[in-house]
Formats: sequence, structure tokens, C-alpha cells
Amino acid sequence: MKIPQEIIDQLIAQARKDAPEETCGYLLGIATEDGDVVKENYWMENIDHSSEHFSFAPKDQFAALKYARANGLKILANWHSHPASPSRPSQEDLRLANDPSIRYAILSLYEGIHLNSFKILNGEVVDKEVHLG
Repeated sequence: MKIPQEIIDQLIAQARKDAPEETCGYLLGIATEDGDVVKENYWMENIDHSSEHFSFAPKDQFAALKYARANGLKILANWHSHPASPSRPSQEDLRLANDPSIRYAILSLYEGIHLNSFKILNGEVVDKEVHLG
């Protein structure tokens, strides 16, 4: 999955703004012959307002899917920040990653800025891509 620098900058700005709480959203884009390309960050409120986990409101998830379809995009990744831990899935992240068709991106503000995305199947990381850091 390719994430343009402009979108990475948006993720970093949102993560810094919402810290110490986790922030979250979807990365929307298109599939190409060279792989998936992110076109937009679709931010959603972390309704848990927690520094250790996040949840989307179901109405926000539905709105994101409707927006993506209306604009010829698809949900490529679920993303969230880790304000005080590394860019790797927590046990909770692994447990809740139940859509095998998307990637799970984690932006860490811990010890520098790092952005990785993961393919997670049956609670296990099966692929990792480094996007920043």
C-alpha cells in the first residue's frame, strides 16, 4: 500500500492534536496494477477517548463506507495512533482485527514517528509494510 507524504503528514498532525488519546480513521483509496494507493484520510472520532484503545461509532463507519462508495474509493486500511507505544499491533488490536480484506496501520509517536501497516489474519500478523521510520 502506498501512502503519499501529504496524507502521512495529515495522520501525524491528527495524532499530535489528539494525543495523549489515540486517534483513528480509515485510509481510502484505489487499487492499481502496482498495488493499493491511498487517496484520502477519513478521520473518525475515537469514541472511547482513551490513550490505550479506540473505537469507531457505527454511524461514522457507515458514513465512511457510503462516502467511499460515492467517490469511487474503497477502504484500504483502518488506522490509529499509538501516542506512547511502538507502531505494532497490541494484543487488543490483533483480537479486534476482523476484516482480512484491509490493512491495519499504526502511527506511533513513541521514540520518533513511525508508521507501519499490517495484514492480520486470525489474530496473527502475516505481513508488515514500513511507511515511515
